[in-house]
Amino acid sequence: MSNNTSSCNSDCSSCSQGCSEKAVDFSEKPHDLSQIKKVIGVVSGKGGVGKSLVTSLLAVAMRKRGYKTAILDADITGPSIPKAFGITEKLSIAETGVFPSKSKSGISVVSINLLLSNDTDPVVWRGPILANTVKQFWKDVIWGDVDFLFVDLPPGTGDVPLTVFQSLPVSGIIVVTSPQELVSMIVSKAVNMANMMKIPILGLVENMSYFECPDNGKKYNIFGESRIDATAKKHKLPVLGKLPIDPRFATACDNGAIEAVECDLLNIAAGLLETLLDAPDGHNHDGSCSGALHNESAAEKVNAVIALPCKGSQIEEHFGHCETFRIFTVTDGVITKEEPVANPGHKPGFLPNFLADRGVNVMIASGMGGGAIEIFESRNVKVVLGATGEAKAAVEAYLKGSLQSTGSACEHHDHDQGQEQSSDSSSAH
Repeated sequence: MSNNTSSCNSDCSSCSQGCSEKAVDFSEKPHDLSQIKKVIGVVSGKGGVGKSLVTSLLAVAMRKRGYKTAILDADITGPSIPKAFGITEKLSIAETGVFPSKSKSGISVVSINLLLSNDTDPVVWRGPILANTVKQFWKDVIWGDVDFLFVDLPPGTGDVPLTVFQSLPVSGIIVVTSPQELVSMIVSKAVNMANMMKIPILGLVENMSYFECPDNGKKYNIFGESRIDATAKKHKLPVLGKLPIDPRFATACDNGAIEAVECDLLNIAAGLLETLLDAPDGHNHDGSCSGALHNESAAEKVNAVIALPCKGSQIEEHFGHCETFRIFTVTDGVITKEEPVANPGHKPGFLPNFLADRGVNVMIASGMGGGAIEIFESRNVKVVLGATGEAKAAVEAYLKGSLQSTGSACEHHDHDQGQEQSSDSSSAH
């Protein structure tokens, strides 16, 4: 191997160095009858943090949004997905391949427990055999048409995660953590491995984040103060959700009824996953990851201050002449505050700066002039146009990822802030 490895990009096809080892393509093709759009890995640096719970809730959330979802249970020695979904039907094996079992809502599931005679039989295999089993689940199973295939990975950075990252076309991973002091180190290990393998990291989910007392409504940090926000900031990743200690989750998993749980705490993660369907594969042609674009989009929705021009609770068509601006505070992807702010008056170029000074970082409107848009963008305020109807519903749609900006600016309304400023500027020259 050459001594000069600092500039190695792992692209051996164009390398002139006389290395003794060349990078090997370990990628595997799925079954010919499988059409899988996005593969999402759910990982954790340590066991017992609720990775399988998050996998299950994400699959259910995307299914409820109308997508075809599936779960590959890659935790061969500790499978728990079938139990959570109440699936007892074994996998069907035919000459053409293996057919997954189905949950009540139609989620396809493949797990080693669906091949064993007894659920309690231990799987005592060495690492290479575990890894090959996961590859067989990918290659031999007839998954059919799937929008999202979630891979529930075993904890750590061992053989199975390495095999999945090398062999499957992973579009991105979600790292599951808990609010403990060692979380930063554990997350760093998972993040560093993903970066080494050039896998986009979509964000972090904290499980057992807090306990909300049903008697007084107060939140208690059972496992200590959360460090997930600082860890996310360190790695420039969004926090996609914080799940509480909730007996409903444990009861649902024990009873095989995870699909019956109503949970909107992962809406940010679900909205982010929807945006992936518009992306080709999460990787650029040069081998680098484009996940940062998705991370940025998700991050601005997790903690945001969103303003809308309104008449009552309805979005006003004319940005500059609205009665009030309804300002929504979003914390951890959930609306925590809503307040009306009176329109302070119609002055050229004033309103965008007025709102930005109040901490607004997202502006949702029906239409707006180009000048106003420029001011908002210069103040790092994202502008989403084309919204109509009830303000809160528009904010919720934005958080879910279903509100897309038209990207068009008004050019004919003389009331618009942007045009007035443009006119003002022209007369000044």
